[in-house]
Order: sequence, then C-alpha cells, then structure tokens
Amino acid sequence: MIVEIADILIKQDRKREFEQAVFAALTTIFPKAKGFRGHVFYRCIETPGRYSLQLTWDTLDNHTVDFRGSSLFTEWRALVGDCFAQPPHVEHFECVD
Repeated sequence: MIVEIADILIKQDRKREFEQAVFAALTTIFPKAKGFRGHVFYRCIETPGRYSLQLTWDTLDNHTVDFRGSSLFTEWRALVGDCFAQPPHVEHFECVD
C-alpha cells in the first residue's frame, strides 16, 4: 500500500470553493480510480490556505500511471486547479513497519 501526500497551498479567497471541490471529488471521482483505498484531508492551523491531502493507493502505479493518465485526473484538476496558489508538492510513502 502507498500513501500519496499532497501539500497544497491555495489562493486565500478560494478556501470554501476548494474544500467543497475536494469533498465532492472524494465522493465522486477518487472512488472510481483503480487501486484507490481511502483518504485523510487536513487544513493547516498555522498557515491559512495550506492543506494536506493524503490518499491511499494499492500501488504507486495506481496513482502515477492509472489515475494521472485517466480522465478522472482531468476531472479532479478541473475542480481544484484554479484554487491553487502554486502547484501542489506531491510525494509517495510506504509503511516501514
């Protein structure tokens, strides 16, 4: 299992729109993606407009190849892309123990 962690900074005036778009995607887009297992969505307390979206996938390829190469990724970016203040920083993690 792989955890994708996206560190996201959004435009200050887009908080409500961004959160609504993420919640919509978590119930309509991501569940259709091959290998998608779950999510955790955080809003930063110290830095307004900063979020962490953690998505769990069966494999790295499920995210980097299957999802990113699909129309689902296009739908996702159409929902949230205009909210980004800069491109999200995304990395993948695996459990050590």
